[in-house]
Amino acid sequence: MILVINLNASVDKRYRMKELTKGEVMRAAEVDNTPGGKGLHVANVATILGEDCIATGYLGGKSGEFIGEKLNDYGIKQDFVKVAGETRSCLAIITDDGAQTEILEPGPVVTAEEQEAFLLKYRELLSKASVVVASGSMPQGLPKNFYATLIEIAKAEHKPFLLDTSGEALVQGIAAMPYFIKPNTDEIRAIKGTNIDSDEDVVREVQLFMADGIKLPVVSLGARGSIAGYNNHVYRVTVPKIQCKNPVGSGDSFVAGIAVGIERGMAIEDILSLGAACGTANAMEDESGFVRKEVVDELFGQIKIEQLV
Repeated sequence: MILVINLNASVDKRYRMKELTKGEVMRAAEVDNTPGGKGLHVANVATILGEDCIATGYLGGKSGEFIGEKLNDYGIKQDFVKVAGETRSCLAIITDDGAQTEILEPGPVVTAEEQEAFLLKYRELLSKASVVVASGSMPQGLPKNFYATLIEIAKAEHKPFLLDTSGEALVQGIAAMPYFIKPNTDEIRAIKGTNIDSDEDVVREVQLFMADGIKLPVVSLGARGSIAGYNNHVYRVTVPKIQCKNPVGSGDSFVAGIAVGIERGMAIEDILSLGAACGTANAMEDESGFVRKEVVDELFGQIKIEQLV
């Protein structure tokens, strides 16, 4: 079973408008409300691919109830810890010129008691899982090393932990040496203060991550694919050119494919191909964190994996 952690879920509100003018009363032409959060995207894609998967984290208030109901509609298994605060909403305003303006709420403040309640829930679910994925930001009240704590618990149980976050949570998480990370070049610059001006620089950083004890570091290169390391080898992952509709959620879909590949015991080349196929398939859809299994299957054979080192 794949255990997916989404600590700071959201109701994603997407407004489609002709234009956005500051200080004016604006009317949306179209509104969508969907469950959001990087981990929920991961869980959705893993579920679509047919894997046994369960999502956990925090939910609170009417927004939390809405997310829970929608996850049931999607067929996603869930076991969340309820909090007193209200689960956040995140707004995306999309105008006819293609621009997307996002307003992201910080999320509820988690109490010490709620933190302990989640750790108990995590240990319970971890005993049934074979792969753990933690994606996205953390709500207020949790320490910056909270992901690192979850990583240490999973490592003690010999369960691979896939981490996809940013900022100080990523820095602290990397120090705990998870099985997998997926920073982009900007995040590496922010973490290490080093210049990354070429693919050779990316290869160097991937090798350094492996030397630090991270089994499967992947550096995203956007539409150019990614560079990944595994067992002291470095691979370039190249994806086919597509008609991109919505890239939001492609990174989450990539992580879902990696988790499914690990769960299935696939060879590293096939794990990377499945991740890339899922990320690419998501970009071909209007909905974020969604793929069509038949499209993933078709793209899988079109991913090019080249060993660089």
